[in-house]
Amino acid sequence: MVQRLKRFCGYIAGFVFFIGGLLKLVDPIGAGLVMDSYFDFLHLGFLSPSAKFFGVVFALVETVVGAGLITGVWRKVSGVIALVLQIFFTVLTALLVIFNPEMDCGCFGEAVEMTHMQTFLKNIILLALLLAYALPLNNIGKPKKKKYVSFGVVTLSVVAFTVYSCLYIPMVDFTDYKPGVQLQAVESDDQGDLYEAVFVYEKDGARQEFDLDHLPDSTWTFIEAQTRMKEGVSERMPLSITDADGQYRDELVADGRVMLVSVYDTQVKPAFWKKTAQELRLVEQFGFTPLLLLAPSSESVIPDLAEAGETDILKWVYFSDYKTIITLNRSNGGVTYLNDGTIVRKWARRAVPGEAELKELSSSDSFETEIDTITSRSLTFQGFLLYVFAIMLLL
Repeated sequence: MVQRLKRFCGYIAGFVFFIGGLLKLVDPIGAGLVMDSYFDFLHLGFLSPSAKFFGVVFALVETVVGAGLITGVWRKVSGVIALVLQIFFTVLTALLVIFNPEMDCGCFGEAVEMTHMQTFLKNIILLALLLAYALPLNNIGKPKKKKYVSFGVVTLSVVAFTVYSCLYIPMVDFTDYKPGVQLQAVESDDQGDLYEAVFVYEKDGARQEFDLDHLPDSTWTFIEAQTRMKEGVSERMPLSITDADGQYRDELVADGRVMLVSVYDTQVKPAFWKKTAQELRLVEQFGFTPLLLLAPSSESVIPDLAEAGETDILKWVYFSDYKTIITLNRSNGGVTYLNDGTIVRKWARRAVPGEAELKELSSSDSFETEIDTITSRSLTFQGFLLYVFAIMLLL
């Protein structure tokens, strides 16, 4: 009975470890961004260039340890490793609760958002489960020999899944710019048609909000100013792209079929720009509006384009901040298809659409394409989950 209870605790903890790690491995770039935010929080900014590497390795270890807990192989080793990791997680999230930085824990990638307190409580529960599972170490029991086979198959499958995720865009998109999301067209430079300033004042212990035209008298104490979207304005995601003069041009993606190539890291070879130019010209031939979205200023890009002999594509160049671009498409130089302001489909840099696919897309209903994309990728991910859990639990 005691061993069964300990195995149950191991199953639950292993499930959380495995799912948490896999949801990070589905999006290595996102895992790297989360790791980078932790480096900043811990004042380890010098490690930022290796954030993606550490994020992927950490998630892979978490997933494999979870598989070990579920299958029950090397129970003492997997139990001790999981316990050490969980103690570290718990201490780290306790610091997040104390200092309350503006960041997400990233426990389940971008699939689940949790407050610092929710994360800490979750870790306390997992720590209790792992303590019940691993202590004492001499009373955990032994697995069946076939479980070592299932653990090996699952580990190899997870590694293959990780390689795919690193080479292509996430199999399932949990970002704010996933397929199906409608973008907000911003046409004014100051965005005054979308946002308004709200001023918070306090009097006799009660707080109240005022707009700029109706500020209270001097008996009220000013607390803070906030910027929020106006009532009645659709809460669609703004892309906030600008031209070389700094004018907002989101209206460019709000009308018609658009193929947008996004580049968040311009430290690339001339061959990169040649391929990008070829893709932009090709999509224009099939009736799509080509756009090239960059993070840096035009001054740093023009010499690179000139060296590659592709200055003619400058007419398609627009800008946005780094975070927006890397969220829009995780692949540097990836392609995003939008129709009337709705994100339809994305491609990684190494899988951009060719002539045959562009011809098909130009004559296909964008809504059907969007649904097919979401459904097929979601089913593929769900199928992978069923496959690995079937091997761990049934083999």
